[in-house]
Amino acid sequence: MSHDDLKAGRGRDGERGGPSHAGATVSLRHSTVDLHTTISVGLREIWAHKFRSALTMLGIVLGVSSLVAMSALVKGMEKGAKEALIAVGGLEKVRVESQSVPIEQRHLAEQAVGMTINDVHALQSSAPLVKRLSPEMRVPAIASANGNTFRSWMCMGVWPVALEMMEHTLAHGRMFNAIDDEMARSVCVIGTGVRDELWGKPDETGKEVTPIGETVFLNGVPFTVIGMFQHYESEQDRKTRELARREAEAGGAAQTPAPGLRRDRGQSRRSGGWAFWIKNATIYMPLNTAYMKFRTGASVRSFGPGGGGGMSGTTGDPRLTGLELKIDSVDRLSESLQQVRNVLMSTHKGIEDFTFRTQEDWAENIETFVRNTRMSGGLIAGMSLLVGGIGIMNIMLASISERVREIGIRKSVGATTADVFIQILIESLVIAILGGLAGLVASFGLTRLISTFSPTDNAPIVTLTAMLVAFGFSVAIGILAGLVPAFRASRLNPIQALRYE
Repeated sequence: MSHDDLKAGRGRDGERGGPSHAGATVSLRHSTVDLHTTISVGLREIWAHKFRSALTMLGIVLGVSSLVAMSALVKGMEKGAKEALIAVGGLEKVRVESQSVPIEQRHLAEQAVGMTINDVHALQSSAPLVKRLSPEMRVPAIASANGNTFRSWMCMGVWPVALEMMEHTLAHGRMFNAIDDEMARSVCVIGTGVRDELWGKPDETGKEVTPIGETVFLNGVPFTVIGMFQHYESEQDRKTRELARREAEAGGAAQTPAPGLRRDRGQSRRSGGWAFWIKNATIYMPLNTAYMKFRTGASVRSFGPGGGGGMSGTTGDPRLTGLELKIDSVDRLSESLQQVRNVLMSTHKGIEDFTFRTQEDWAENIETFVRNTRMSGGLIAGMSLLVGGIGIMNIMLASISERVREIGIRKSVGATTADVFIQILIESLVIAILGGLAGLVASFGLTRLISTFSPTDNAPIVTLTAMLVAFGFSVAIGILAGLVPAFRASRLNPIQALRYE
């Protein structure tokens, strides 16, 4: 071969790069064939020991299914909590309640007046970051109508603005107005849970009762129902109920509540919990009416901007059980609370006999709980996967001990160290992949089981992300568990392996 030929990169056949290219192609095909053979040998080995392989997969199955199920449980809790916070007014809502006088101010306890309408007017005029507010006078009442009785803990006198403050929506009738409040009329607006207790549940009566114009007795005092809120339930609860209804219709049977649900629509176990139950169990009456009927017989007159109302009388300001506030923005929560506190400290003559309950506090508590639950569940699932990985490693090591001569024969006929390494690694990986897939299938059954016996008020939600993460972990465990056995098998001396008995 001439110098010019070498410089041009031609071989002895005169073609540029001909042999080199052909060699690369052959090498690539050879590698492909070897890889295919290696995979085939690995799969045959797994199939030849089906029972052993299935037992090895069990740890991976349990780990993957538990990881997906715990993630679904946490996701359901998180979604239910968010729905509940939105249902009761969102993060912008703040509740002000009376509390005992602090120890350092105990000598001023007799001067404490508690929450009054005077606080409401002061906040309206001196707290610009408070966009809306509604006073509340809670009246624990025995409600009775239609021959039925129940104890209501959500019976309260409020201003009409409470409809907006608490994110209520009227399904029938109307909300009481400024005139009703000023005249202290005996009218009320109720939730569907109250309707169900007094006039019967639609699932039981076979009809949707709308008690507008009916009389309900609250602690023996007659009230006329002028409105009813819509029924509140979580999205998951609604979907479950609709599915049960469609299945009942398809089966030609009478509609029955969905499995796992209580028959009380207002108190569904999966309805998002306390928030939806509270809203369905609510009884609203005019604030002035609550004071006139259940506090004292003193003369009280109502006044306020836009009919919002306020109360004063010869006996002094009536005490309230709380104030509901809507602030300007969650981003300005600290500033808003400080502004409200300054106003109340002024009206309460420096006595701090009040406290704040913010939705953000609830959100933080929920977030902490969810985070702890997620960590605990992840730890349990991780331990299961780790146990599964150890099981794979032990089985692969035992398999290598049984196949020493086989490995020696493969090496003697041309198998490289890399071929043996890849073969064992693939066997471990396939076991993990099959276990991961089986775990994903099993996770749906486990999730359904958790859904039936769930200690929370929210149905678990399986997500694609959780499934992919769990499957990814199973693959990673398979690779890691196979490294040591694969390395040991690839280092076997073929001559010694052939002599192995």
